[in-house]
Amino acid sequence: MPDDERQRVGPRFIIGESTTLRRLARDDLLHIRSWLDDPETRALIGATAPMTEEDAGKWFERVDSDPSRIWYVIVADEDDRVIGEAGLLRLSPEWRTTDMTVIVGEKEERGKGHGSEAGRLLLDFAFNYLGLHRVAIGVVGFNEAALSFWKKLGFREEGVQRDGYFRDGAFHDFVMMSILEDEWRERYGGAGAP
Repeated sequence: MPDDERQRVGPRFIIGESTTLRRLARDDLLHIRSWLDDPETRALIGATAPMTEEDAGKWFERVDSDPSRIWYVIVADEDDRVIGEAGLLRLSPEWRTTDMTVIVGEKEERGKGHGSEAGRLLLDFAFNYLGLHRVAIGVVGFNEAALSFWKKLGFREEGVQRDGYFRDGAFHDFVMMSILEDEWRERYGGAGAP
C-alpha cells in the first residue's frame, strides 16, 4: 500500500525552525544504509554490522507496519537534505511510555543543532500529541557526545546495563536515561518545544 494510503499515528511532517521531521519513506533507506556503512557511526549507536539492501527492506517493512514504531528522517531545511533519523520505538500507549532515537548520520551536520531540534520536536510530539508520560533511551557508555546531548535535552541517567554491548572484542556499558512528562513541561513549558 502506498505511503499516503496508510493509517498512521502522527503527522507526516513535524516542522521546526531549521529542521523538519518527515515520515520515513523507502527511498530514505539509501541514506540509512550509508550511515550504517561507517564503522565509527555504528560503534557510537550500538549497531553491530552494516545494513544490506535486503536487511534494509525488511527493516523498513517492520517499521512501516508496526504501530509501536513511528519513524522520521531529519531534514535540514536550509538545503532540504536528509541528514539523520529520529523515531519512537516500543511505544506503549497503555503504559504511556516509549523509547526514542535521534541519529544525525551526516557527520558534517553534527553539532549544528539539527539533532537537538529534532529531539525537542519528537519529545513535544510524544508528550503533547501522544500524551505519553515517559520517554527513555539507551546510550553506548563510551559515547560521551551522545550522553551530553541527551542530558541537554533534559534526560536523566537512571541506571547502567553493565557490559550490555560487545564490540571489537570488549564489553561496554549501556547508560539508561529517561525524561518524564512533568520534567519536560518544567523545562520547556506546556505549549510545545521551542
